[in-house]
Amino acid sequence: MIYIILLIAFIAVLTFIITSQPVFGAASTGKRLERILQSENYKNKQFQNQSFTPQFAEGYSMPKVMYDFFFKKKDPLLKPQNAVPAIHTDLKNLLKTEDIFIWMGHSSYYIQIDGVSFLVDPVLSNYGSPFRFFNKAFAGSDLFKPKDIPNIDYLVITHDHYDHLDYPTVKAIRSKVEKVILPLGVGAHFEKWGYSENQLLEEEWGTSLDLKDNIKITLTPARHFSGRKFSRNNTLWTSYVLETRNKKLFLGGDSGFDTHFKVIGEKYGPFDYAILENGQYNEAWRYIHALPEDVIQASLDVRAKNIIPVHSGKFALALHPWNEPLQKVTALGKANNLNILTPKIGEVLDLNNSNNQFQNWWED
Repeated sequence: MIYIILLIAFIAVLTFIITSQPVFGAASTGKRLERILQSENYKNKQFQNQSFTPQFAEGYSMPKVMYDFFFKKKDPLLKPQNAVPAIHTDLKNLLKTEDIFIWMGHSSYYIQIDGVSFLVDPVLSNYGSPFRFFNKAFAGSDLFKPKDIPNIDYLVITHDHYDHLDYPTVKAIRSKVEKVILPLGVGAHFEKWGYSENQLLEEEWGTSLDLKDNIKITLTPARHFSGRKFSRNNTLWTSYVLETRNKKLFLGGDSGFDTHFKVIGEKYGPFDYAILENGQYNEAWRYIHALPEDVIQASLDVRAKNIIPVHSGKFALALHPWNEPLQKVTALGKANNLNILTPKIGEVLDLNNSNNQFQNWWED
């Protein structure tokens, strides 16, 4: 019994030491916590989705999902056999007059529009987790590093999961970032990591922010969850509507399918571009991660003219073949007469070109 008690105590102390590391961020306190407690989206000590959202779909449980993940025979194409093709575009020497989108792998991307720069969910480490040895990036997919990032007007964060909010990256680029746009509660992590309070534009769903050059960004709902330690949903998750003088972009973030896509489309659409999660899905997670057919319906609901699928091509967070998300969404998009745009990592997408064409690079 004494040895059992000592073992439990050792595990507890070790867990405390590990979770006290900076990578795990910080809990909200003070004025930030007061704002959270007053939020309409915060009930029963958690942020809530607009619809009932169980952790797993019907017929699935934690033991079954964990068994499948760790013991089920892996697909031989879970990871690419060769390096992922990528182009190392020089972000620092882009002309300010260019309106462009550049995907950087998984859900990280750079947008320059009307001379204003946005860096969204940058994960520029070669791993998408709190630990270097877990969830390693595919060969070739980690081409961009923090040193490649130019001065950024707005760093945009959708939620605080490790594959969207990477501590080493945001720490390394802190001096290059003018402002950070992020959902309520996530600012606690940034302040722990050395960002100042006046850098943070921290809001909740329905809030619009006036940015440089008459650009406006609005936080809109998503169907997901949050958390960097053991407790869930103590920070908010979000999608964004980005409006310039001539264009509307929908930045979908991580989200399972729900009615919010149609509401957003009716209120803010149609969109010139919708950047939507497509990848790292599982039937068990369909309420919090979109399946390819959900991406198509979400595209129709938000009334998007062009769809850019992200959330694939860099990490194996699910058990599907690494290139299946792009295979399926392009095929479904063609069947539904949707314009699916699939640039390589680092390939420039001209936001002013209505005839962008890209290869099926994932088939090589």
